[in-house]
Amino acid sequence: MTDTATRRRTEGFLFLIGFGLCIPMANWLIGNAGTVCVPEGPCLIPVAPGLMAPSGVLMVGLALVLRDLVQRRLGLGWAVGAILAGAVLSWWLAPPALVIASTLAFLLSEVADLAVYTPLQRRGLLAAVAASSLVGLVVDSLVFLWLAFGSLDYLPGQVAGKLWMVLAALPLVHWLRRRDARLGLA
Repeated sequence: MTDTATRRRTEGFLFLIGFGLCIPMANWLIGNAGTVCVPEGPCLIPVAPGLMAPSGVLMVGLALVLRDLVQRRLGLGWAVGAILAGAVLSWWLAPPALVIASTLAFLLSEVADLAVYTPLQRRGLLAAVAASSLVGLVVDSLVFLWLAFGSLDYLPGQVAGKLWMVLAALPLVHWLRRRDARLGLA
């Protein structure tokens, strides 16, 4: 295997591990960490002035970006496998009251992310990651909030919190794309 292929696979597996770790972290955060923990509800964090969101939003936003990078490094098959494994992991790790909401939100948002990212990736990595993550985070927020709490009260905060993580990751994606072009990894 060439150095380029080895580097791509190594980075791909690192992105895959990070993606997988986002799932238990999101589930743990939502029930255990926040500036406010609502009785029989989520732990919340401030994501913008006057906006609160369940604390797991940070990891969900990051997971959307990492899924795109798994696909970029390891291919579509690995990305689909990661989504399916992630849904099982989400089912297994989510608090009992949130199992269905967490699993379906994860599965549907990651499939939506994949559906947008796949055709756009050849036209520009940064735009593909941004667009697919935006679609994925909206789908995740709508499905999770409705199924978990029967309400979309936290929707603006959910979207804002996930968007912060996507925006924080975009400089890394931009650097990665430039480095890939320079090293012939693109």
